[in-house]
Amino acid sequence: MRILIITGLSGSGKSVALNTLEDDDFYCVDNLPVALLPTFINQCLEEEKHYHKKIAVGIDSRAGNESIDNLINIVQKFKNNKIPVEVLFFSAEINTLIKRFSETRRKHPLTTNDIPLIKAIHLEKELLSKIADYADLNIDTTKTNVRQLRTLVNQVVIEKSSTGLTIILQSFGFKHGIPNDSDFMFDVRCLPNPYWQPNLRSLSGKDAAVMSYLNSYSEVDRMIKSIIEFMQEWIPLFEEENRSYLTISIGCTGGHHRSVYCINQIAHELEKKMQQPITVRHREFE
Repeated sequence: MRILIITGLSGSGKSVALNTLEDDDFYCVDNLPVALLPTFINQCLEEEKHYHKKIAVGIDSRAGNESIDNLINIVQKFKNNKIPVEVLFFSAEINTLIKRFSETRRKHPLTTNDIPLIKAIHLEKELLSKIADYADLNIDTTKTNVRQLRTLVNQVVIEKSSTGLTIILQSFGFKHGIPNDSDFMFDVRCLPNPYWQPNLRSLSGKDAAVMSYLNSYSEVDRMIKSIIEFMQEWIPLFEEENRSYLTISIGCTGGHHRSVYCINQIAHELEKKMQQPITVRHREFE
């Protein structure tokens, strides 16, 4: 059985995630009161042979501060009893959330006559900060539209092939903003930049010419080996903590050459050396 708790900031894509999971035959319940969560999960476990084996529960800020704190305790008790519960937290930058609410004309759940939208977003962010820190996987949807988010949920969540640790390797460009869903972040802007080679500028780190260019520099090879050694040393400790996901992001200036090349090389080496499933994401190509 697989049980997912979907939570996060309003407007960050929780409903899209639930709809995507439902399309994959997850039994989805949105805005379930936290107090009913233990009873719901226990009943599903008791009837597992005749019930849905994949469950997703949406919980948002309307649960209240006390219930959010209780949610962490409930989930931790299930995890201590080896029940496979994962918490997925969705977020986005404040300006992006304001734009989405303006475009859809939807009401934020915390807005009132005395609480405008921007204040409601800040209140919600503070209210959910504990569960954001506790979550197994944080997904920042600032740079994603609905189609891209559905693809991301499919790749990272639905296609997760084991109950153990899944490693997410993500390339990005610093000039487009740093990804807030990273557990570790590495900066490779110190490496030679193919962008300044006219014949390579329009290509990417996936193309043979760019790969050959970067492969010719010893510092690129040293950087990749250093990151791999770091991951090999510390990933087992995260696995011992029963983590479900670990997101490692590597950034260059634009997110098309150096970071893409490094992510692909690291993924290739880790697949040979380690047992964890690996998901590769190139953010700026989405």
